[in-house]
Amino acid sequence: MTDSNDLPPDRLSVHPFSEFFDQDALARGIGIRFKGERRTTVEEYCISEGWIKVSAGKSRDRHGRPMQLMLKGPVEAWYEDLGDDAPVAKA
Repeated sequence: MTDSNDLPPDRLSVHPFSEFFDQDALARGIGIRFKGERRTTVEEYCISEGWIKVSAGKSRDRHGRPMQLMLKGPVEAWYEDLGDDAPVAKA
């Protein structure tokens, strides 16, 4: 049986200014698989809506934050601190 604390949130951002920022979840380490491929450059994700956001090179918006690209597809997330048999959150 999977405990709800064993699954990462449905939506998470690495940016402190975002309402979806969660320092405790990020401190545990989040693994992301997008379209079956493990991704390490994800800045924000949403499992239920099926998208990730990644940095668009060195481009910046008017606030000086990195520009982001939204990529759509199946997203899976897990806590890396639970090891290789960690439960995976997916849509």
